[in-house]
Amino acid sequence: MTNNLVFMFSGQGSQYVGMGKELYENYSAAEEVLNQADDLLDFELKNMIFNGPEETLNNTKNTQPAIYTVSAMVKAVLEEEGIKASAVAGHSLGEYSALYAAGVLSFADGLKLVRKRGELMDKADPEGKGTMAAVIGLEDNLVEEICEQVEGICQVANYNSPGQVVISGEVKAVKKAEDILNEKGAKRVIPLQVSGAFHSPLMEPAKEELKKLIESIEFNDAELPLIANVTANYVKASQEIKEVLISQLDNSVRWSETIEKFKGDGYQDFVELGPGRVLKGLMRRIDRSLNAYNVEDSKSLNKTLKKLK
Repeated sequence: MTNNLVFMFSGQGSQYVGMGKELYENYSAAEEVLNQADDLLDFELKNMIFNGPEETLNNTKNTQPAIYTVSAMVKAVLEEEGIKASAVAGHSLGEYSALYAAGVLSFADGLKLVRKRGELMDKADPEGKGTMAAVIGLEDNLVEEICEQVEGICQVANYNSPGQVVISGEVKAVKKAEDILNEKGAKRVIPLQVSGAFHSPLMEPAKEELKKLIESIEFNDAELPLIANVTANYVKASQEIKEVLISQLDNSVRWSETIEKFKGDGYQDFVELGPGRVLKGLMRRIDRSLNAYNVEDSKSLNKTLKKLK
């Protein structure tokens, strides 16, 4: 059993109809988590996750509690199998799951926060002023320079892996940046289907409301090493965790640096908990010498257990 295992938690975009269903049907630990979420929320989460429709699940205000809950289901199953994290981190929305895993938040408080976060992000840009795009095949500093050159709001939202970042900002500014990035030799620039410019100053209206809610909830100091998105460094004290969580909404997710930090501190094994394999895929680009696994159903669970036990 490894003692340098990092639990990584998926962010938005990993969701799909039917996620978590197979775990729910086969593991009482997963069933308990989803039933608890259904009792706490003002809508039928289980029905929406299992049966869709897809466009309802993909609405930010629904996606966020859905992914948070499925990630918690996976955590419960892994822990029942004797697999516990030595450290944690989550990508964007996944940071809330990481806080729950580190004992900073109760499951119920985390669920309340992500539901509100989703609603606020959904409402932050009602006129559709903002958008995002993935940029593949250019150096980070070149992408940053181009974002600074264009008129209007445009910045790097996610530093996902070497040669893969996401930019975010006003539609016109992002489109202009896309043109320049293509001219400068980007392998691909992919516009993302999102309902706003996440991790950019356009999230400012949501930030104030979210701050009020975060300040009203009791946070504990982290019980496990926890790396924050916005600093790519460890946070432990409850008040500091609140501060980095509030600033995460309109600042960059420094994922690549987060993994490098863990590696430098001797962590070797990483498991992605929750739907999809996005973070596992990024691990290959960041550093192939690290062991990356994912768990979202029985098949991936059994495969991962064989490697870790």
